[in-house]
This record gives sequence, structure tokens and C-alpha cells, in this order.
Amino acid sequence: MLGIPLQIGPVRLESNLMLAPIAGWCDLAWRVTCRELGGMGLASTDLLNPRGLLTHAETSLDLARTGDLDQPIGMQLYGSDPRLIAEGARWCVDHGATLVDINMGCPVDKVCKKDGGSKLMCMPETAVEIVRQTRAAMPDRVPLTAKMRLGWTDADAGRNVAGALACRLIEEGVALITVHGRTTEQRFKGHCRREGIRRVVEAVGEKTGRYTGEPGGGVPVVGNGDVTSPEETLSMLEETGCAGVMIGRGAFGLPWIFRLAWAAQLRERAKSLSPPKLLPISPTPTPNPGLQSGVGRGVSGVQRRPSELPRTEVRGSGIGSCGEPTETEKIEIVRKYFDRMCEFRDATYALHQLRQKITRLGKSINGSHCRPLKEGIRIATTPAEVHAALERWEAMMGASGS
Repeated sequence: MLGIPLQIGPVRLESNLMLAPIAGWCDLAWRVTCRELGGMGLASTDLLNPRGLLTHAETSLDLARTGDLDQPIGMQLYGSDPRLIAEGARWCVDHGATLVDINMGCPVDKVCKKDGGSKLMCMPETAVEIVRQTRAAMPDRVPLTAKMRLGWTDADAGRNVAGALACRLIEEGVALITVHGRTTEQRFKGHCRREGIRRVVEAVGEKTGRYTGEPGGGVPVVGNGDVTSPEETLSMLEETGCAGVMIGRGAFGLPWIFRLAWAAQLRERAKSLSPPKLLPISPTPTPNPGLQSGVGRGVSGVQRRPSELPRTEVRGSGIGSCGEPTETEKIEIVRKYFDRMCEFRDATYALHQLRQKITRLGKSINGSHCRPLKEGIRIATTPAEVHAALERWEAMMGASGS
């Protein structure tokens, strides 16, 4: 639904766009960076092992770390033990989760070999029992959601296994379904099958009634897969009928994709609103004290709610805008992301992560011409050297007029 924030049980998000829980690109520093740029309704942690949380394993606790700047936040659990996942869900609620998500879509061998992730789609009774026990272990104010694929095989996708399982999970209290439009056998190859997502949307709509975006107005289905631009966000919504979009690889190095995609939705929604009737022009118009300096009004002078207002996309309009950042602003985004990693973890972790990610980040900063920046980051051994590399590149761009 274009430009309609998601309603997940009792929780109302600010948009219908979500950051996918992909390892390496959903750490706390990245989530906060994406949030600051606007447009994102929800972010999720990386996959969390409930046993690791309950035994206070350092790796699990690092993955689950959150804070006041990281809300609302979904915490995603994986596994096949209903009791253990239910206990893990209670831990998540006690440690700041806005909602808890059960992973039924991860195709990675080390997860599926333990009957977790998308293997649960081959074990529907186990999946249902996990949801039943987890929902019973959580307070009503915290929604329970599930993420899945179209099935294990092409045959599963053809039979709409995902739609059938989604309906059973909803019966047990799931408040939102996210569907990645591939099968487990596909992993991340081939193309996202939007017709498969649409079939899940239709099955859920028949089960709960059409989703309206209001409390009690059906269960939303979120589409995921191959969304790498604002335009693809629009086409995902239009072609599948889904209520929202989860963006994964499309956000690699592009933390501002959410604000661009949300602004695109608001513009399209504004176009679809019925145009007001034209009134005769009065020779002495009566001023309207409720409208000041054009704020909250369209060309016609009709007042709209803030959520209906299309925002003009202006390049270089800053972090609070909906436009593409300038090259200088992109450098500042990288700098703040690095500093947050140092703050939330430590410099060693931050240096390692930035070296791994600078190629992706660099593609969004002056395209293929940022090799000196990437080399400077790769040889940096201290935060000061990272900052110096960023400053040198910023000066080079200024000198070249970029």
C-alpha cells in the first residue's frame, strides 16, 4: 500500500519500509545510521540464537545490542526448539524488543541442518508449535512476526506452501508475515518471484480480510527480494499487493535508500488522491488563518495531513530531507558510521568492518573514481588514519568540483 505506514498488531510504524536482518549489514551502528537518514519504519537484529542469549554468549549479546536511538527494533530468533525459542522471546522483550520475529526463511546450510530457518517450511507442525508457545510467552503489547520463503522447492512454490503456512501461523497469533520471493533451493540466485509473493498476500487476505493499515484491519504481508532502488519499491508494492517492503542487499552502502523510497511512495500516493474541485476566484480572497506560508497545503490550497504530503526531492538537502545526499554528505555519513562502530564496539571491530564494507560504500561515493579513498581505508590502522583518509578524499572532491 503506497505511502501507508505499517500497523503490526498494536504497533504503528512511521513507514512501511524495513531493513532486512542480513549478517554484517544490520549491526547497531548501521541501523542507527539508516534511521538517522529517515524513511525506515523498522530494523531488525541479525539472526539470534536463543540458547546464546539465555547463556549470555558474548557473540549473541553483541548481535542483540540495541538502545534508545534504535527504536522500534525487531529481534529475530532462529531454531527448532519451541520451548527454547519461547524463552528467547521473553529475553528479547526484557531487553528492548518492539517485536519478535521467527526466522523461517534463512537458506544457509548451518542453520537449515539444525532444522532452523527455511527448513521449518518443511516442518509445518514444528513451525506452528514454535509460534504457539512463543506467542503464549510474550505480552500482548509485543507483536510476533515470521519471515519465510516461497518454500523449499519449486514444487512448494507452485502449491503456495508459504500461503498455507502463513495462514496457520496467523491463527496462532502472528501479526505480520514477510516473504522473500525465492525458494530455499534458489538461495540468492535467479530472480525474486513476485507472483509468489502475491499469492501469499491473496491467501492471507482471504484468511483475515483485506489489510487496511488500521488496527484490526487484517494482517500485513511484507515483500522482500531484489529491491535495490526506490522504483523497485514502488513496483514491488504494485505488483504483489503487499503492505510493505523489506530491503536487504539494496541497502548495502546506501543507507539513504529508505528515505528516497518513502518519498517516492508519498509522491505517488499524492498523485492518486482525488483532485479538488476548482472554485471561482474571489476578487478579495478571505485569508485562512489555519494555513501559513504554504505549509501543509497543496497547489490548490487544500490542507492535507502530514503523512499525505509529498516531499520535494532535492539533491544535497541534508540528513533530514528525502533527497540524494551530496558527495560531501556521503563522506560525513561514512564518518559517522565508523565513529558509531568505535563507540558501540571498539576501534578494532570498526576498522575490520569498514575495510570489508568500503567497496560497497565507495560505489555510492562518486562511483568508480574513489579508489584513493578505498586504498586509504584499507591501509588505515587507527581511527585517526581513517578520518585522515576521509578528509583527503573530501578535499580531492572539492578541488575537482565533485
